[in-house]
Amino acid sequence: DGVTQGRGIKCSLCTRVLKKIQALAGDNPDEAAVAAALQKGCRALGRVIGRLCQRLVNKYQDQITEGLQNGDTPRDICSAMGICRS
Repeated sequence: DGVTQGRGIKCSLCTRVLKKIQALAGDNPDEAAVAAALQKGCRALGRVIGRLCQRLVNKYQDQITEGLQNGDTPRDICSAMGICRS
């Protein structure tokens, strides 16, 4: 159905965004490294996805930061935010 499909697209988008941000933040990132990666990561994804990324980041910045600092996988973080089904 449309809702599930929409969620699937959002989920893959979320994991893609977080993989990018995780790569930019590096291993064991502090808050400043994550914040910088969030800014750079969205810009690196192009205009359309970048805008969606920015919205995601603005809404979930604390959860994303915490997840990355805990070493969670992008999929885990997106599940915790309710975007992906765990």
